[in-house]
Parts: sequence; structure tokens; C-alpha cells
Amino acid sequence: MKRVLIVTTVVECAAGSALLIDPSLAGQLVFGEALTGIAISVARVAGIALIALGIACWPGPPVVGMLTYNALVALYLASLGLIGGSTGVLLWPAVVLHAILTALLISDMTRRRRDAR
Repeated sequence: MKRVLIVTTVVECAAGSALLIDPSLAGQLVFGEALTGIAISVARVAGIALIALGIACWPGPPVVGMLTYNALVALYLASLGLIGGSTGVLLWPAVVLHAILTALLISDMTRRRRDAR
């Protein structure tokens, strides 16, 4: 089972990386049409989620996957708001929420490491 989990983890991380690096090409290869507009941003968030899922399933603490997801999504959404001009009413609350969750996960991981000593 461990080998199967590692293989699927690598596959999900590769798919997530493809969505993150070139979502339009990934859409073209999977759906037969290039992604455009807001679909590119949504595909990148999905790519981040797939990478985080892969990290969570890799042998080791699953909390690292959630930390990865929240930190990267906070950064990506903030960059969309600052550089990309995407500013829906919930964009900045989502950035703040993911930043808070990132801080809470870091705090929890630090506390667990300290308690384990």
C-alpha cells in the first residue's frame, strides 16, 4: 500500500504542478480546450490543492499538506489582488483567512515539536 500511495502522490503533485505552471496547456491536454480568463486562476488554486494533497499523503505528518495549501493559496490570492487586478468582495477576506490558518498550523506544529522533546 505504501508504494501505491507514493506513486499516486507523485502523480497528483505532477498534475498540480502542470496546473500551476501552465493551466491553459493542462486544460488543452485534458479537456481539448485551452483555459482562459478566470478559469486560469481557479486551475492554479486547484493545482496548489493537488500539490498539498500529495504532500499530505506523503509519508510524514499530514499537517504539512494543509500548511502548504494555506500558505500558497494566501500568497497566490494576494498576488492576484495586488498584481492581477482580481478583486472580488471576498478576495482579501480569503487571503486573511488563509494567512490566519497558516499561522495557526505553524503554531500547532511548533507546539507539537516542543512537546515531543
